[in-house]
Amino acid sequence: MKKLMIAAALLAATLGAQAQAWPAGKTVNFLVPFPPGGSTDTIARTLSTRLSEKLGGGTFVVQNTGGAGGTLGAAAAKRAAPDGSTILVSSLGPFVIGPHLVKGVQYDPLKDFDYITVAVQAPNVLTVPVSSPLKSVQDMMAHLRANPGKLTFASAGNGTSDHLTAELFWQETGTKGTHVPYKGGAPAMQDLLGGQVDATFMNINTGLPNMKAGKLRPLAITSTKRSPLLPDVPTMEELGFKGVTVYSWQAVAAPKGLPADIKARLHAGIVAVLNDPQVRQPLLDLGFEVIGNTPEQFTAYQASEFARWKKVIETGKITAD
Repeated sequence: MKKLMIAAALLAATLGAQAQAWPAGKTVNFLVPFPPGGSTDTIARTLSTRLSEKLGGGTFVVQNTGGAGGTLGAAAAKRAAPDGSTILVSSLGPFVIGPHLVKGVQYDPLKDFDYITVAVQAPNVLTVPVSSPLKSVQDMMAHLRANPGKLTFASAGNGTSDHLTAELFWQETGTKGTHVPYKGGAPAMQDLLGGQVDATFMNINTGLPNMKAGKLRPLAITSTKRSPLLPDVPTMEELGFKGVTVYSWQAVAAPKGLPADIKARLHAGIVAVLNDPQVRQPLLDLGFEVIGNTPEQFTAYQASEFARWKKVIETGKITAD
């Protein structure tokens, strides 16, 4: 009888464990393919601190694995077991830019991931120092046409969103500036503020404090409509440049083969976090637009963005060097 009771207890414990829905009792690594402190890391940590509450359990830990423009971390995520223990939280770079620039990338961005959702997006802002004689995009266009290749555009590095947006702008307008890549956004910002470079297409949440402080002059924004944070700044579309609508984005994916029930719960949990007023409003205040689209929508968007930036990179003969 005692043995039967023990066996029954073990069976009940086993069935109870099996009945627990993911992520209860599990540790989930949010793999961020960049160092701590950037926008992607911010989004990952925002999600990780709230998902346990929304999903009724689980421990979410952010793991930063940088290198090669985020492609090393993305490759590590691809190799992980598709059981919900490793989730990739990344910017657009490893999904749609890095594979066109970095040689020998160890994953196929179109085949090796299950796409969960684009969490947030943020437009870029064409910006000049407040001391610049350029007061509008029209001024800039006149200068670019009169002085091809003379106007310098800073970026956080080759292949970054600010770099590629500048390249796209030149391609769409038939003009040409000079790209000045920096090793990160901080030194690029420092030289822009100091007037050592003429302009940049910076992410809105990077440049907003200095714009509000009157140290930088925003000329145009790459969103589909004006930002409530910069209501006086026209969109590129308003100014007639319909091909220069650009967003940087942060998204969530998993190794290919994630079980459907885990995928559904993860998506529902992330959307719940993003729609929590205590999360949503601070993100909006930083310049992010909250998205939380479906896996199907993200999959289609990823494919279109992949093709778009492939064309820009090939047309501009851009390399990662």
